[in-house]
Amino acid sequence: MPHHQKERSTFSGSIGFVLAAAGSAIGLGNLWRFPYLAAKDGGGLFLVVYLILVITFGYTLLMSEIGIGRKTKQSSLTAYGVLGGKKWNWLGYISAIVPFFILPYYAVIGGWVTKYATVFITGHGMDAADDAFFGGFITSGAQPIIFNLLFLGATVFIIYQGVNKGIENMSKVLMPILLIMIFGISIFALTLPGTAETGGRSGLDGFWVFLIPDFTGLTFRGFCYVVMDAMGQLFYSISVAMGIMVTYASYFKDEENLVKSVNRIEFFDTLVAFLAGVMIIPVVFVFMGKEGMSSAGPGLMFVAIPKAFAAMGKMGTVIGIIFFLMVIMAALTSCMSILEAVVSGLMDKFGWSRKKATLIEGTIAAVLGVIVCLGYNVFYFEYTLPNGAVGQILDIFDYMTNNVLMPVLAIGTCLLVGWAVKPKTIIDEATKNGERFGRKMLYIVMVKFVTPILLAFLLLSAFGLI
Repeated sequence: MPHHQKERSTFSGSIGFVLAAAGSAIGLGNLWRFPYLAAKDGGGLFLVVYLILVITFGYTLLMSEIGIGRKTKQSSLTAYGVLGGKKWNWLGYISAIVPFFILPYYAVIGGWVTKYATVFITGHGMDAADDAFFGGFITSGAQPIIFNLLFLGATVFIIYQGVNKGIENMSKVLMPILLIMIFGISIFALTLPGTAETGGRSGLDGFWVFLIPDFTGLTFRGFCYVVMDAMGQLFYSISVAMGIMVTYASYFKDEENLVKSVNRIEFFDTLVAFLAGVMIIPVVFVFMGKEGMSSAGPGLMFVAIPKAFAAMGKMGTVIGIIFFLMVIMAALTSCMSILEAVVSGLMDKFGWSRKKATLIEGTIAAVLGVIVCLGYNVFYFEYTLPNGAVGQILDIFDYMTNNVLMPVLAIGTCLLVGWAVKPKTIIDEATKNGERFGRKMLYIVMVKFVTPILLAFLLLSAFGLI
């Protein structure tokens, strides 16, 4: 039987909840994968597909998880069993395993970002543009571990403070600064002039590459891949199927408007993903041409972008500092939510105090994080994953959580809501103060039929079957 706390912490209001949830959703995925996919998948075409999926597929998953969290007032580990009965407990276990395994490697990447911010702040941004710099850093012994522990330590410190003093206060400070920085760099990127050195390419030219749909050579099969890419990106971008939204929603007050809050989280996350494209694609396009836009993930963040900054000269160092500080904030608000999902589960299930749960989980994540760091030197090996990608320890953690467990958890959530407790349970929760549920019919059809089918395709592609 889950342990119910006598007095559960709550966010002070809907602003605190929305900023914390949006902070969780806005992370490295928005910044390093969205611009790459948009550039690869025909710019505006990808954007249109993505937006349609946000208001259908994304909305369904967000609404379901936030509804479950607020209704049960439990973290994800215990919420599924409370809502659907004992036979649904397995979903709770998966939802706790996912953040448990994501936390160590997310903090490692947070450490990489911290290292790059330090490099730019100390005036060595030019060094980061060297092809060998990133590889040299992650394969070196102590440095990645030190930066990982610094980043994880900051995350643990915030979660140790609790829901209001820690998560809410930090989100209220970091999120507005993050948005201002993103807007600032976006304006800078759009106003980059086309010069002889850049082959006449201007920031606006890069913006049109991002915005205007490119249908050249598009086949039906190609279009299906665009849909799969957009769905995968959205799925990983909105913090669903990680236990996070259920946990955060369990701190959301009953009298607050749940429907409006879900709409705001959708809006913020999509806005930042769009601005990430506005911010990154013009810069990389101006200084490196279309070829520069062929890298994603670490290749984009830690190789292509520093090269573009180096090509700007002195201005590049200033923009580099602002950029990497902004990425630290995006990574930190996400890492906080990943740790909180685990900590809250331990508190609800075993009745542990917040301090005990945070310190124990923080220590385990630190040990696993060190192993992930050593995966690039001492424990280096190459493993071919079922989807054809070749990876190390970090990539195996990522594949197992993102490509396998998260789609399984999301399909399970759709089955629980769509067929076991029925969509009415979530709709009633969302409208219990007389609010209007605008997309009611759409939600019912999506949660019962469309979303689980789309997720099944995502899962099949992870196994390399489609």
